[in-house]
Amino acid sequence: MTSAISAMLGSMLPSMFCTGRYLRHLGYQVTYVRNFTDVDDKIIARAKELGEDPISLSRRYCEEFSQDMVYLHCLPPSAEPRVSDHMPQILHMIKQIIENGYAYSVDGDVYFSVEKFPDYGRLSGRKLEDNRAGERVAVDSRKKHPADFALWKTAKEGEPFWDSPWGPGRPGWHIECSAMSAAYLGYSFDIHGGGMDLVFPHHENEIAQSCAACNHSNISYWIHNGFVTVDSEKMSKSLGNFFTIRQVIDLYHPLALRLFLLGTHYQSPINYSDVQLESASDRIFYIYQTLHDCESALSQHDVVTLKDTIPPDTVNSINNFYNVFVTSMSDDLHTPVVLAALSDPLKTINDLLHTRKGKKQELRIESLAAFGKILRNVLSTLGLMPESYSEILQQLRDKALKRAKLTEDQVLQKIDERTAARKNMEYERSDIIRKDLAAVGIALMDSPDGTTWRPAVPLAIQEQQVSIT
Repeated sequence: MTSAISAMLGSMLPSMFCTGRYLRHLGYQVTYVRNFTDVDDKIIARAKELGEDPISLSRRYCEEFSQDMVYLHCLPPSAEPRVSDHMPQILHMIKQIIENGYAYSVDGDVYFSVEKFPDYGRLSGRKLEDNRAGERVAVDSRKKHPADFALWKTAKEGEPFWDSPWGPGRPGWHIECSAMSAAYLGYSFDIHGGGMDLVFPHHENEIAQSCAACNHSNISYWIHNGFVTVDSEKMSKSLGNFFTIRQVIDLYHPLALRLFLLGTHYQSPINYSDVQLESASDRIFYIYQTLHDCESALSQHDVVTLKDTIPPDTVNSINNFYNVFVTSMSDDLHTPVVLAALSDPLKTINDLLHTRKGKKQELRIESLAAFGKILRNVLSTLGLMPESYSEILQQLRDKALKRAKLTEDQVLQKIDERTAARKNMEYERSDIIRKDLAAVGIALMDSPDGTTWRPAVPLAIQEQQVSIT
């Protein structure tokens, strides 16, 4: 397949965490553009508070955001344009819109005339008469219609500005995205993403101004992600429930956060809670431990000696899993269904590795190799494949110790104390040690070779999960 997919994204979007990878998995060539707004009212106001240059402030936060995306295993974009670097393209598009009769200038400002664009509202379904002055749109008597929006704003004292045919000023919020997407993807491309709050007015205005500049403008698919909530309450600074990616990954592994985000369909609200993060962390540890054990078992066998055939049950299981993967991802990126489908192949691997019946299965090693391969393939497409299982398992342990406020030496000391208590038949003392560790998310596992530990969901959170279900 040699078809190309072009996509535009303005901010972090869970639906795009694996869209590019999946499209490439299907054989498409993907051009992915992620733009930055580094000139707008909020940035200018914040820069004034800090006594900092707005462009420098924006650049710093853009770099921080890009690093966050690296932490979350997001693929880098093909291009990452910023408004301040694209004034010629923005000015050119505004000129096109004016020449085509869709905009007018007033005292150095340029406004888009929504009444000249009959299809205005086609994305949001809103009618023009519903857009009353004072709601989302600033009241300005110079406008021909209250819903007319700014393409160019005249310069104000103390704000950054650029020269233009209408005088010094800066672009309006909406025009920048249309100009940059046209510059990198053309006037017609495949996918445009953003938050649900951008449907109106931002994306509605983008459609209007892009079509006004070029009547062949078209975007095939608009995808909008739901809001983030915290314990079912919308996240906001005013409520005091606002947090950053850095704050989350200080205690939880970035891939645990990624798994958590992919566990909700992109159109639905993402409900952040410690319960959800603990569950995601526990789940991803189980996934990587299973694959690590599988890899260890396979390393004891010469790949050359493996047979080309695998049992029919293994073939059916793998085919069923892969069909769920492709069907679900192709049906509007239903990542939660794919994550749920991981359970069966993971359970089968553990059965083959650890149960008496599984160890006796014919062509057992060949089955393990086949299951390991398909799981690596799917996890890579979801952006959940680590460089090393052993390294990430240790990283997950380290995060669990940090949440438990313990060191590994302290945990090992507790294990030694428990071992001594069991030898002395002090079973109540042994149970207390196990329970105290379980309370902070450290699970003890006994085997003929001794006692080891692994991260687990703390007991109090397990009880919350039970009460929720």
